[in-house]
This record gives sequence, C-alpha cells and structure tokens, in this order.
Amino acid sequence: MSSRTCLAGALLASALVLGGCMSTGGIAPQQARLDANTLSPGAALAQARREAGWPRESWWQQYHDPQLDAWIARALEHSPSLDEAEARVRQAMALAEVTRAAEAPQLGASASLRRQHWPDDALHGPGALAGSSHWNGDAGLGLRYALDLWGRERSASEGARHAAYASAAAGRVVQLELERNIVLVYVQLALRHAERDILKATLAQQEHILALARRRLAGGLGTAFEVSQASAPLPETRRQIAELDARIALAGNQLAALAGQGPGAAAQLQRPNLQLTAQPSLPAVLPADLLGRRPDVVARRWQVAARASGVDVARADFYPNIDLVAGLGFGAVGGGALALLQAGKLGGSIGPALSLPLFDGGRRRGRLGAASAAYDAAVARYNQTLISALREISDQLIRLRSLDEQQRLAAEATATAEASWRIAEQAWRGGLTDYLAVLEAQTRLFAQQRVQQQVWAARLAAHAELMAALGGGLLDPQHGPAERLLEPRRVPVLSAGAGSR
Repeated sequence: MSSRTCLAGALLASALVLGGCMSTGGIAPQQARLDANTLSPGAALAQARREAGWPRESWWQQYHDPQLDAWIARALEHSPSLDEAEARVRQAMALAEVTRAAEAPQLGASASLRRQHWPDDALHGPGALAGSSHWNGDAGLGLRYALDLWGRERSASEGARHAAYASAAAGRVVQLELERNIVLVYVQLALRHAERDILKATLAQQEHILALARRRLAGGLGTAFEVSQASAPLPETRRQIAELDARIALAGNQLAALAGQGPGAAAQLQRPNLQLTAQPSLPAVLPADLLGRRPDVVARRWQVAARASGVDVARADFYPNIDLVAGLGFGAVGGGALALLQAGKLGGSIGPALSLPLFDGGRRRGRLGAASAAYDAAVARYNQTLISALREISDQLIRLRSLDEQQRLAAEATATAEASWRIAEQAWRGGLTDYLAVLEAQTRLFAQQRVQQQVWAARLAAHAELMAALGGGLLDPQHGPAERLLEPRRVPVLSAGAGSR
C-alpha cells in the first residue's frame, strides 16, 4: 500500500472519529399516535355497530332533489375555493418533484471565452507578454451524484411527497365542506318556503275571519270592535311574509356564491323538493374504519408522515455526505479563439467528494430538535382530530335520533292543534263562542306547523352534518398512507464523543 493511500485512509478515519463529536443523543420525538380502536366510541356509536354500509360519494342524492344535484355539480365545476385547493395541490406536487430531483444525477455544462490583453509596463509589466493579446477559454461537463448513504435525499423526497398528499386530502376537506354548506343552505331555503306557505295560509285565514266579522257587523250580529280586532294582525303577517321573501332571495344569492356564480344565477332556482326517507347507515366496524374515511383525518396522517421524514432528514445531517463528482472538458490559455477545441486540450476527472460535519455551534442538534418537535405537534394534531371526529359523529347521531323523535311528537302536536282549531271555528260559526277563541286556536295551529317544519329542516340538516362527519364517502381507507411512513426511521445514534459545541 502506498504512502499516499495510507494518508488518505488516515484522514478519513480521523474525520469519522471527529464526526462523533456531533451527537444526536437525547433528541427524539416524544409523542405517539392514538389508536382509534382504543378510543371509547360511546353509546351512540356503539348502537350503530348493528348497521352496515357507507354513505355514497354523492351522498346528497339521498334527498332526491334533482335541482340540488345540479347545483352541487355546478359548484364542483366552478367554485373558486375548489380551484384554489386544486392549485395548492399542483404546487405541492411540483415542489415534491423539485425535491425528488436531488436524488438524480446532476449534469451541467459551462463554457467561457475571454480575450486577454497584457499591459505594456516596463517597470511592473509581465515581461515577454507585455503588450500582447490572446484568448483564454474553457468548456466542459460536470456530473454530481449524491450517493445518499444515510437516506437524507430519499427522506426529503418522501417528506415532500407526503406533504403533497396531505394537500390533496386537504382539498377533499374543502370539497366536502362546500357540499355540506350547499345542502345546509338549500335546506334553509326549503324551510323558508314552508314558513312562507304557513304565513300565507295564516294571512288567508285572517282575511277570511275579517270578512266574516264584517258580514256579522253588517247583519247586526257583531260589533265594530270585533272588526277592528280581526283586522289588527294583518299588517304584521304581511310584514313577516315580506321578510321571508327577502330571506329566500338571500339564500339564493348564497347558493349562487357557493356555486361560483353571480347573484343572477339564483333567478333559476325553483322551490326545493327535498325528501329523506332512508336512515343513515354506518359501518359495522367502529371507530377505526369510520374515521379512516374522513379527509381531515387522512390529511393529518399524511402530515405526520411528512414530519417523520423531516426527522429522518435532520438526523441524516449528522453523518458524512459523500457525492460522486466527475468532470470532462476542454481548457486553453493563449492561442486563438478555437484553440480549446483541439484534442490535446481535453481533460477529465472523477472521484468522491466528502463533506463531514464537525463543529457547527449546535446548528444540527437544533434542526433535529425542531424537526422532532414538529413531528410531535403533527401527532398531537392528528390525535386531536381523531378525538374531535368521534365527538362530531356521536353528536350528530344523538341529534338525528332526537330529531326523529321530535318529528313524531311535532306531527302529533300539529294534528291536535288542527283538531282544536276546527272545533273552535265550528263553535264560532254556530255562535257558541267569540272570534277570539278562533284566533287563539288558529295562532296555536300555525305556530305548531312552523315548529313541525323547523324540526323537519333540522333533521335534514343533521343528516347532512352526519354525512359530512363520516367523510361523505370521499376517500377510501385503503388509499391512506402506509403505517411504516408514519414513524421516523430509527437510525443508530452517534456516540456523544466530546459533545457538540
């Protein structure tokens, strides 16, 4: 073995020993992801274990309203919020490509050509070259390839790709939120129309009672006070109708805005015709499979995976970086402009390039600590998302089952109020009671009808909230990140040595 080879080996060994001064000891992620199967689902979710089936991707079609289907289709095509989410996904994927490029060989070309003139200075000049001019030039190819022995570039590429996947899942969150908001506004639009019908019926009944009071007065059976009392509620009822007309128009504008349209698009809206007869169905396995469908949970999982890759990158920075470097080119000093293209001017080189962290004032330890803390924060957000998802699903199940019972009771109350009103009207027509009894019975009936419509709308809204809480059928759990991507890879910890500076 030559002395030169021994010297190179000794230098490399010394560098590796000194590298031990850069220690990763004591820095590691501290948080662990919650297992959804270990979370108690509660009575509401436990009751759903007997049922099976997922909400369909087009879950709003369960309302059987073609106009609603058309508006959501329009929103999915024209919504600026979805366009922005899609642009963010494209940006994230492009950045992932930029990061992935570091894994590939890098080949570059350079060339320069300079005209050199030497000064004619007898005292300080360049001697024989004084006053002469010639060409200096070089041209060549340079190759650099990162061997990536510790997986730094691979981890960085994986992290960027996982961030892009998280961005895609976040785009699904935006889409699901848009669908949910359109359904909720549409349900409110249906409720306003129903309330307007009730007020129109109230107004018609009040006008009818006023006409009867006037006939009784004309026939000598009534009084002017009865006519005055019968006419008193009409202006307020007309005002409430005008208010509902405005609310209907505003709901149309809101729908148009959600669909990425101008207010004029609301002119095409017809009265909603919502029907919901099927009960929501839930998967037999809860809650892990249930939560795996939510796009926000999937997004959080990809964010954890991206942060895990960030820890791997920061840890790999503690190890020597070895690149393969090669160059091939022409070089010429003096002669003509094309002298460098002569065969004798061709040269080349190839060999490894080593960079080794020695002392950096604690910069790399700080980066690893920051990456570990970012991973812990991502895990904490993931765990919180799981807990919140379970609460949201349980809340909507409780609301929906309560509203089912409320709807039954409201229908009974409406039927009782209607029977009471009919009895009061018949008694008033027969002269057995005054008009006040009829007005009171009528007021109770229409108030109960409004309650019934409000319960009906609340049940439709609760169903939409539950479908959104279940993920809307947007994502397949099989398309989630592999479990091996969710934890930082365990690289052997470097010895503490003399400690970092």
